[in-house]
Amino acid sequence: MPEFTTPSSVTTDPTWSITTLLAQRLARDPQDVFAERHQDDGSWSPVTVQEFVDQVRAVAKGLVAGGVEPGDRVGIMSRTRYEWTLIDFAVWEAGAVGVPIYETSSAEQVRWIAADAGIRLAVVETPTHAATVAAVRDDLPGLGEVLVLDEGAVATLVQRGADVPDEEIARRSALAGMDDLATVIYTSGTTGRPKGVELTHGNFVALTLNGVEGLREVCAKPYSRTLLFMPLAHVFARFIQVLSVPSGAVLGHTPDTRNLLPDLAAFRPTFILAVPRVFEKVYNSAGQKAGSGVSLRVFRWATKVAITYSRALDTPGGPSAALKAQHRLADRLVHAKLRQALGGACEFAVSGGAPLGERLGHFYRGIGVRVLEGYGLTETTAPTAVNRPGLTKVGTVGPAFPGTSLRVDDAGEIFIKGPHIFRGYRHDAEATAAALSDGWFRTGDLGVLDADGYLRITGRTKEIIVTAGGKNVAPAVLEDRLRGHPLVSQVVVVGDQRPFIGALVTLDAEMLPGWLSNHGLPAMDVATAAVHPAVRDSLDAAVARTNEAVSRAESIRKIHVLPTDFTEANGYLTPSLKVKRALVLRDFAATIEELYTDTRAEA
Repeated sequence: MPEFTTPSSVTTDPTWSITTLLAQRLARDPQDVFAERHQDDGSWSPVTVQEFVDQVRAVAKGLVAGGVEPGDRVGIMSRTRYEWTLIDFAVWEAGAVGVPIYETSSAEQVRWIAADAGIRLAVVETPTHAATVAAVRDDLPGLGEVLVLDEGAVATLVQRGADVPDEEIARRSALAGMDDLATVIYTSGTTGRPKGVELTHGNFVALTLNGVEGLREVCAKPYSRTLLFMPLAHVFARFIQVLSVPSGAVLGHTPDTRNLLPDLAAFRPTFILAVPRVFEKVYNSAGQKAGSGVSLRVFRWATKVAITYSRALDTPGGPSAALKAQHRLADRLVHAKLRQALGGACEFAVSGGAPLGERLGHFYRGIGVRVLEGYGLTETTAPTAVNRPGLTKVGTVGPAFPGTSLRVDDAGEIFIKGPHIFRGYRHDAEATAAALSDGWFRTGDLGVLDADGYLRITGRTKEIIVTAGGKNVAPAVLEDRLRGHPLVSQVVVVGDQRPFIGALVTLDAEMLPGWLSNHGLPAMDVATAAVHPAVRDSLDAAVARTNEAVSRAESIRKIHVLPTDFTEANGYLTPSLKVKRALVLRDFAATIEELYTDTRAEA
């Protein structure tokens, strides 16, 4: 079976922990800017490394004074904001273990996580979050105090810990080594109850130090800075938070993606991280803003030039002189404005969580923003493969991360080995034994490794559809391509043990008004649009384009457009924006059955 290894580029000490990284950063330059805090007036104020460390230690003292002991679990339930990072590092300085909880979690989800992790103290953002915890408080006898950030939790902790000596924090911060537990992150739960993934200090230390060396051009330039807007409860953002310590990148936070564009313009990040849906929406919104007529034709031409130019970069000789001239003109007319929408200084974007797709990968590279698509899971502390600035293969998730080995077995399943692999699932020895064997982590994902060791993700073992004709179909390729239509929000491909492949499609309510206007159609709601002939014709054309990537046996023959979207609020999306496929298949079983009642293909 094919196997590739990228050697580690760093040497670590078994006594190191995440707090060691912070101490090393402080010793290097205490007056260096660690973060910038978002102010109420829209401005950003710098926080030096010394100021951040002082704040972390003051909060850690408050945790100690409040009875938090080494090894205790502390829950953090909040949107992405500066205080999230402050509390997280304070928990580590106090020798404790942070347990993130998505701020959108239900009371039942909070109950399960808090009980399974054994959370002793919870820090939440709002009184509403506190009420969610209170609703299940009787089922959590081990939970003590619940502090609310919006009601002065940080100030309360600082005041409470005023008499705790510095020596106690120094002692506690030195207790953990590479093998000790740093956090328990609960999987989003696309199937069944979330599992608690136990990650060690060594997982984060090894991965972040290798990340600095392997991605120095991205995250460790003297001017590197990144704005976090993904949930810090997700391992991807949490990794970047810790990575900013040894890399020296200035860290920013924004809790509300509705203000993302103004925040990007004000903060001016040099690199960002996002899931593919964010890149899709930026692209689709830009096309919608182009309107119609000449402006729309110019946008489409500039898009085609960007993609063609990017593809030419991978050919011998590169872009022709004529293509370079077109690219310069397209840059002046369109591309520069798109870069400005990302803040004007963004050089790199790291995409993970789902396949980005070659079309968007080439588009962004063509406009001057290099999207480094990567792959990782909670169990791998985030990235385990990623494209490099020096050699990016669009459509792949890159080679093994430094210090990582990748293997694909004869069935196409991906196995991973390295110092960033989790130590096990909390209170679930059976699941741990099934996932870990001889140091290799069985991912459940499917892929192929090319001759250079670059990995291409093709699907998940649990999601493979076997049609009645015996054809194995990986839905991810079809779903990713069809989501490229500006009106499409989510796609769930179906067809297991059926005569052909079908799909459930939802529409994007935010994109709908502009799309209707640009196509000369009257305003209508999503439910009306779902059955409108013009909308259906456009979607059918998108299905035909999607099917060009697969054989006829794998192609989508029929779709059903649902009158409502899949969202986190209605329970069909995880907080990391993954569709809960099993739940959709269960709740829309009757709708799926209708797809096969009349087997004439609509698309």
